[in-house]
Amino acid sequence: MTIQGKWSLITGASSGIGEQFARQLAKQGSNLVLVARSKSKLESLASELRKKYGIKAEVITMDLAKEGAPSEIFQQCRILKVDIELLINNAGFATHGLFEEVSGERQHEEVMLNVAAVVDMTHLFLPDMLRRSSGTVINVASTAGFQPLPYMAVYGATKAFVLSFTQALYWENRDRGIKFFALCPGSTDTSFFNVVGAEEASVGKKDTPERVVEVALRALKEGKMYVVPGMQNYIGAQLGRFITRKQGLRLVGSMLRPRNGSSNNRNSGKQSDLSGRTIR
Repeated sequence: MTIQGKWSLITGASSGIGEQFARQLAKQGSNLVLVARSKSKLESLASELRKKYGIKAEVITMDLAKEGAPSEIFQQCRILKVDIELLINNAGFATHGLFEEVSGERQHEEVMLNVAAVVDMTHLFLPDMLRRSSGTVINVASTAGFQPLPYMAVYGATKAFVLSFTQALYWENRDRGIKFFALCPGSTDTSFFNVVGAEEASVGKKDTPERVVEVALRALKEGKMYVVPGMQNYIGAQLGRFITRKQGLRLVGSMLRPRNGSSNNRNSGKQSDLSGRTIR
């Protein structure tokens, strides 16, 4: 993938994995469109990367959990007259606790950001890539996408969707000049789990965002369809092939059971553009 002088769009770019994608792509000479809710963080990052690497960087402040947000981003790119060569759907967040005790509104936002925004962004930007017979889409899934997650039921289901969606489009576009790639990190050292509100949602040793992105970009260049950074994470992701569904649920459920016996995020109005992305 040659990205120098071309445009990359990154959602959830204000921190964590999204910020690292911005830094490492800028180092390779890519121009950037940075998307998140925090305008000040985005503008600070954009200014830093312009000065350090001599690239162009545009900022779009947007809450992707809102209906119609992807279309607004697409139209702003049209106004800016930028052709997106690399689309990175990274923004997302998780909830934790008994399903009925977590805010229904919060879980709806979770599906809108983790699923609907990924589908809509891809649907909007893919046609231009196809006309050029050139482009790449990276969707940030999670090791959470490889098995159901008791106490994080909605999050696990959204990441299973992202993984399945990405692999299907990889196959559809394999001979059309477009690459699709799923990044499936485990626990990552970002503010992700502060937003989740439960440290038990983090399983295993946390990786660094820098290393996660390095592994992703290397795997993409090698032509892989997906990557799980870290050997322990990879083994955990494949465990479902060797045990029964019920055994897997028992194992994961014991790890993720709320420590205080009740749910987190019940009344939280916060939403994350982070994607340290979880688990598992």
